[in-house]
Amino acid sequence: MREARELTASGSWVSRIASMQDRESYSDQHWEGSLEEYLDLVRRNPKVTRTAFQRVYDMILSHGKTEYLDNKKKLIRYNFFTDPDFGGRDAIYGLDVPLMKLVNVFKSAAQGYGTEKRVILLHGPVGSSKSTIARLLKKGLEAYSKTSEGALYSFTWDLERVNLDGQKRREVMPCPMNEEPLHLVPQEWRAQVYGELCPPEAGFTIPDTGDLCPACRFVYKELMTEYKGDWSRVMGHIRARRLGLSEKDRVGIGTFQPKDEKNQDSTELTGDINYRKIAEYGSDSDPRAFNFDGEFNIANRGIIEFVEILKLDVAFLYDLLGATQEHKVKPKKFPQTDIDEVILGHTNEPEYRKLQNNEFMEALRDRTVKIDIPYITRLAEEVKIYERDYNSRRIRGKHIAPHTLEMGAMWAVLTRLEEPKKHNLTLVQKLKLYNGKSLPSFTEDNIKELRKEAAREGMEGISPRYVQDKISNALVSDKGEGCVNPFMVLNELEAGLRQHSLISSEEQRKKFRDLLTDVKREYEDTVKNEVQRAISADEDAITKLCANYIDNIKAYTQKEKVRNKYTGQYEEPDERLMRSIEEKIDIAESRKDDFRREIMNYIGALAIEGKTFNYRTNERLHKALELKLFEDQKDSIKLKNLVASVVDRETQEKIDVVKQRLIKSYGYCEICSTDVLNFVASIFARGDAKE
Repeated sequence: MREARELTASGSWVSRIASMQDRESYSDQHWEGSLEEYLDLVRRNPKVTRTAFQRVYDMILSHGKTEYLDNKKKLIRYNFFTDPDFGGRDAIYGLDVPLMKLVNVFKSAAQGYGTEKRVILLHGPVGSSKSTIARLLKKGLEAYSKTSEGALYSFTWDLERVNLDGQKRREVMPCPMNEEPLHLVPQEWRAQVYGELCPPEAGFTIPDTGDLCPACRFVYKELMTEYKGDWSRVMGHIRARRLGLSEKDRVGIGTFQPKDEKNQDSTELTGDINYRKIAEYGSDSDPRAFNFDGEFNIANRGIIEFVEILKLDVAFLYDLLGATQEHKVKPKKFPQTDIDEVILGHTNEPEYRKLQNNEFMEALRDRTVKIDIPYITRLAEEVKIYERDYNSRRIRGKHIAPHTLEMGAMWAVLTRLEEPKKHNLTLVQKLKLYNGKSLPSFTEDNIKELRKEAAREGMEGISPRYVQDKISNALVSDKGEGCVNPFMVLNELEAGLRQHSLISSEEQRKKFRDLLTDVKREYEDTVKNEVQRAISADEDAITKLCANYIDNIKAYTQKEKVRNKYTGQYEEPDERLMRSIEEKIDIAESRKDDFRREIMNYIGALAIEGKTFNYRTNERLHKALELKLFEDQKDSIKLKNLVASVVDRETQEKIDVVKQRLIKSYGYCEICSTDVLNFVASIFARGDAKE
């Protein structure tokens, strides 16, 4: 009885899982037909014959793009690199300019302008997302080949063989290199056939990607001999089929990784003899006794990634040179064989310098298109890397305090920036400008100039991996009582500098420590402002203070008096009140009249448009009012007393209100809101002690 219940349950689960399958999609992806049916398909949609470069370029564009201006420069963000198909796991942040250059290489290659005969070399420091870009392109192409827009086709030979004992048997032989079925059309007929299948008005030209591989050529010649040259009867043995690219199945997507020099063998790229089949076919030069399963062979029609390409043995480079320039490889004992694939490599800076200094590698340098992939230099984009890995969905049981990831990212970006050569800027100010903040007297042209003068910016510094490791250390630490704060991460970053393997000198180590001090100072200012806003977040109080200020500056600019609400008497505008607010945002005495007129003109312009003035619409005034209210209220809250052991009940109630504001509006938890209030209290206590 129990077994019956288990079977029922098992059947139920299998059925439920099976119901998730899209049978129609599966059928489309495993289409088979005659060569006649395939040629009809080409006539209706010639783009199924695209080259590998054309397919990769179309795959990138299929996800759309966004154009935007950055410091007067028009940039394009290609949505493909946000990894939309896989939930953003491999999303690339902050590298729109290098990715634009990469896509332009694909565009040029797709149009046959020459870059299709080059190795695309991603070059940059460790951890700058070179491997991620390669992984995105591979899995993106794999997914694209399963869509109707990205469909591509190959063919299989359906043959009848005679065994050694004289028995006939059916043999199905897929093309070992997944070639385009149009390779079966003899070279001398192609121009006419291609022109009829895809006339010029179609706006597309069917590319000629070469001839049959040795194995298919052998079968083709055998059948042509058997049928006395009757090509149509030979084609009766052809079954066209839809091709689904897959890295795991080694179909159309290859990856080659250098190994120990003694174990490297060029047959890994171009295939090797199948000794078991020599006995069957009688010769090691019979293509049926050869495995065309090298990485170049299996990556045909798609993409091949060379991991750390410049670590390749020189013997491999000869295969690589022919594969790029001539789109041919030379398997052992066979003629040069046509391939159609994107060759993508990546390497780091030291390896590339070795390439530049090696005169034997001149041919490879000449066949290489180098794309620099630097570290991110925009803070907001760097933060996204850490937010993807460390967020409330992934981190359970621990809270990450506000600004923790931001401060780690800030330090990482600072290590990558070059010292400004002019403009009297600090590195922190430069970081803020790059991050879209405005500084007095700095224009977009100044920022463009800053970027131009720092040609190697982002090619050195701290890798995101190092920061991720230290955030992980802080998360598993026993400190923090369930909450990780910025100081825990910054302390981990500093402690790790002693053993950091990529820091080459004590001078560099000291510079990175000094930058940690700058980051801590920035954090102090940030949390001070946050606590100030939380304390002064009384809307009614700010509104009343704003109304009072507006009444006074209106009277001042119009040379009138202000009516005192309590005495009913008309008095001179309250200069002390106005200056106490304006000084909070550094309005000098000499500039006060201009600022007051600016506010009144702004209010007048709104009135003309039928709009009502709200202090929130003017950022500078809003900040000034908040700081003034904080100044007035901080003594009543007695924030400094938090560092004392005893806090009276009235003060504690006010502090609890501030904590709730921090929790509700700024993302703090009970632990870190208490910590940050204590920290800010200690800052004010230090300030008062200095005074």
